[in-house]
This record gives sequence, structure tokens and C-alpha cells, in this order.
Amino acid sequence: MTSKKLITANHFHGLFFKNTPFIDVRAEGEYAKGCFPNSTNFPILNDHERHLVGICYKQKGQQAAIELGHQLVCGESKKTRIQNWCESATSNPNTHIYCWRGGMRSNLAQQWMHDVGIDVPLIEGGYKALRRSLTEVIDEAAINTRMIRIGGKTGVSKSELINEIPESIDLERYANHRGSSFGQMVNAQPTQANFEHALAIGLLHTPSTNFTNKILFVEDESKNIGAISIPLAFYDAMKRSQILLVEMPLDFRIQRILKEYVIKMLISFETQYPENGFEVFSLYLNDSLQRIQKRLGLERYKEIAQLLASALHNHTHTGSVQGHEAWIARLLSDYYDPMYEHQLSKKQNLIIFRGNYKEALEWALDFDNSRLLSPNNPMPRQS
Repeated sequence: MTSKKLITANHFHGLFFKNTPFIDVRAEGEYAKGCFPNSTNFPILNDHERHLVGICYKQKGQQAAIELGHQLVCGESKKTRIQNWCESATSNPNTHIYCWRGGMRSNLAQQWMHDVGIDVPLIEGGYKALRRSLTEVIDEAAINTRMIRIGGKTGVSKSELINEIPESIDLERYANHRGSSFGQMVNAQPTQANFEHALAIGLLHTPSTNFTNKILFVEDESKNIGAISIPLAFYDAMKRSQILLVEMPLDFRIQRILKEYVIKMLISFETQYPENGFEVFSLYLNDSLQRIQKRLGLERYKEIAQLLASALHNHTHTGSVQGHEAWIARLLSDYYDPMYEHQLSKKQNLIIFRGNYKEALEWALDFDNSRLLSPNNPMPRQS
């Protein structure tokens, strides 16, 4: 067998930084639980075949399992799989290949491709080693990066601010969720593993990849963003960090929520569900409100639910979204604002600057690392 290129762990970060394409030869079920951006799944053994080989391995041992694998993947099925790999590699220059641990499956795939004239590098340690390298990025950032949380009440445009600051990470974008009971998006959230991969790769792509003394702006999030959990070490570092507080008028916030949660969401639902988009959108709003019924209390819940029903009825018959402003205003005044004020009261000492959106952005873009407070060198809060 001709010697072929093996990529070791010290090159992994560079692969992700360069958005290197991957061929993932694991089975479909393995891929669905966790994969990497720019990876394409072309299994050498599909789920059913892998199940059969697994049973054979337990009952008859490794050699019998290997022989069964070759029996299952032969002739036209083998030819088709090799063709898929080769076409993918040809269409995506610098493609690399891996399986679960860089073992027999990826080595066989690499060899079969080599036999027909296509050579691709193989990842030593496979998916498991690549994933480990990314979780280490998150842990390193948690230890060495100095974070600043962007806080503020619902509707002050924290996410937009995050995306205007180069040294930032948009956790909600990676989680595909806005982080509240109304935070669900039209498409499903990623798996926990895929969220962590996106977060780590995002950290690698921030302007400075040296985490020591690096400043990173993040949104002031809860531990969970929908069904996704922020990795514990990273979240603990966030909780200790100081806060850039954004303050905007109530009218601005109502209009912002109207735009993001009503107008844009309806467009998304109608695009995804051409036949009944408005009905699915209405269900999304009602279900979101239902989730906080206990916290609202029955009477307040009924009042806001009635305002929502009236807005949806008016929206259906007139096309106007103005009726939504009433239930949004009540939800802010009766639920979100008091809850945030209570949470903020516990971390007043962490506020390093407060101002409107424009002032907060200017402060962040002009930020000097030396202005960060340290436990032994406190600085008066700016306002």
C-alpha cells in the first residue's frame, strides 16, 4: 500500500480556520448526532450495514465482522460509494476524510480512492479527535479570554450590537434560538455537539486567535438557549464578566420586537410553509405565550392571550400588524421588564458602562483592554 497523507492534531485548528471541506464516512445516525461545517456525509457503511457488522463483531469477533463488511460493500454499492467520495473531493479542493476514530473505515475509503487515482488526506483520530480539538478551544477561551457581556431589556437590539463588534461571538445565532420563550426559529436548533463546534470555530475566526488577554463581547445569556446549553466553563466565565448595558426607550423596543418576532417571523413561516404559514405562525405565538402561563399568572395570561388573539384576527382580515403592539407592550411591562430588572439588581456592581445603542457601540469599538476592571483594581462605573 502506498503511503498516504495523515493529518495530525497540531494542524486541526488551521483546517477549521480555513473552512476545509471534509468527507465524513461514518453512518447516517452518527453524522446526525454531530458533524462539522463543510462536511458531507458519504457513509462507507450505512446505518443498517453498520448494525449488522456490529452484531457480527459481538458474536463472531473482529475478523468475521471485517469479512461481512466487505461482503456488504462490494460490486455496484462499492463502486457508487467510491464515485461519491471522488466526485466530492474533485468538486471541493483540499478535501480531507475521517471516520469516528480514524480507523478502518476511513483508511479503507482513503485506500479505495487512492486505487482510482484520487488522494485525500486522512484525519488522525477521526471525528473524535477533531471534536476534542474544538472543545479545547472553548475551554481555552473560557480560561484566558476576558469577556464583556452585552445586557439590556428585551428589544434593545443586543444581537445587532454583537454583530457590529468584530471581537464578539453571537451565541444565539449558533444556537438558532433567541433565548426566550418566544425564541424558537422556523428551523430546528442544532444538536448540542454542532452548537459547540460552531462556537469553537467562531472563536477561531475572531480577529485574534491568541486568547490570552483577549477581549470578547458576548450577549448576557441564560445557561440554556432553548434546548442548547452553553458549555459550563464558558458560561462560568461569562457570569464573572462585566456588563455593557444597553438602554432604549419602550416605543423603540416595541417596534423592534414587532419587526423581529411578528413581521420577519411571519415571512419565515410563510416561506417554509406556503400552504398554511399564517396558521403555523399563529400557533408559534400562542405556544410561546402558553409556556410562560404559570409565571404570568392565570389572569394576566388570559388578558394577554386575548390581546394576541385579537391581533391575529385583525392581522388575518386586514393585513395590519398594528394590533400586535398591545400584547407586546403588556408582555414587556408585566413579565420581561420586571424579570430583567430583578436579575440586573443582583449584578449592578458588574456594570462597566451604560448608554443607548449608539453610545454602547461607540464605547465597544473604542474599547481599551486597560479599562477592564480587575478584582484587585476596581474602577468607578461609567454612565
